[in-house]
Amino acid sequence: MSSKVSGFQDKNGKVLKIMIEWWKEKFRRVVVTQNVESLLVSIVISAYNEEKYLPGLIEDLKNQTYPKEDIEILFINAMSTDGTTAIIQQFIKEDTEFNSIRLYNNPKKNQASGFNLGVKHSVGDLILKIDAHSKVTESFVMNNVAIIQQGEFVCGGPRPTIVEGKGKWAETLHLVEENMFGSSIANYRNSSEDRYVSSIFHGMYKREVFQKVGLVNEQLGRTEDNDIHYRIREHGYKIRYSPSILSYQYIRPTFKKMLHQKYSNGLWIGLTSHVQFKCLSLFHYVPCLFVLSLVFSLALLPITFVFITLLLGAYFLLLSLLTLLTLLKHKNGFLIVMPFLLFSIHFAYGLGTIVGLIRGFKWKKEYKGTIIYLDKISQINKNML
Repeated sequence: MSSKVSGFQDKNGKVLKIMIEWWKEKFRRVVVTQNVESLLVSIVISAYNEEKYLPGLIEDLKNQTYPKEDIEILFINAMSTDGTTAIIQQFIKEDTEFNSIRLYNNPKKNQASGFNLGVKHSVGDLILKIDAHSKVTESFVMNNVAIIQQGEFVCGGPRPTIVEGKGKWAETLHLVEENMFGSSIANYRNSSEDRYVSSIFHGMYKREVFQKVGLVNEQLGRTEDNDIHYRIREHGYKIRYSPSILSYQYIRPTFKKMLHQKYSNGLWIGLTSHVQFKCLSLFHYVPCLFVLSLVFSLALLPITFVFITLLLGAYFLLLSLLTLLTLLKHKNGFLIVMPFLLFSIHFAYGLGTIVGLIRGFKWKKEYKGTIIYLDKISQINKNML
């Protein structure tokens, strides 16, 4: 009898605990909502052929807890050739809640010029950058504004990745991407610590930041965030990272596209090294050093036989241990090729960096480094209203 009573109490205790946690979260949301002063938020979304992901992102925006009348959305279309434009136009046609939804074409097509175009046409107190192939939580805008109102000028949060497809192979690609050896040790990945960082993803910025620091450097590709966040820090601003600000990024759906992405990332690390190396860290050059070590060691064989044996032995031992731990946790047979996938990613990134470093000698002669400031443009916008 006593065991039944004890079991009943344990069960009710768990139910009570769940109810308490639910009410705590409910209360926290109410407090955040009440304490956040309404500021106009300009969301800038650059898109090129994003018909797969835009409908989901639009639904996320519709579900935001921040007042819709205090949100303007600026879609920057990089001359898409699929149904992207039609999806945005339909959203504009049907909307009755948001302050404004506008669509602009970006003939330059690249991300940096797209974001700048959006900022130039924005009128909000705060500017929020969101990638088109992303997902955001319903409190994403609200929590960003709450952090800014604590006295911050730039903020962001964790941005773990999600996979588009289903199945064991898709899961394998996702696990490779999420692993620090497959992508990055950047704080915006999954850190649960509230702190100041050197860079963030899907950042929110006070308008004055772009007036004093300038807009994104349009001559940089894939490293424009590194550059703008470096300049922001150099101007004395801090970049706040808060775990409460959660968004997700879709990974490349195929291994071929993933390799192309890593190669391009490395290429721009190499190019950027010639014009703004201070915005990069030693971590960015590790794959490059690894590839160079392999190339020189192979070229000098048999003199370097011991060195290359130790290098590759230690490298693949580490990857094998990592693979074993991941395999035990996820029970996915495809993970047996994880060492090969990680090696391919590292090699592609490192090779891209080497190519960028070589090409950079010619590229930097064409580099102007012109930075556009928002103050003049914002005045033009005000005169147009």
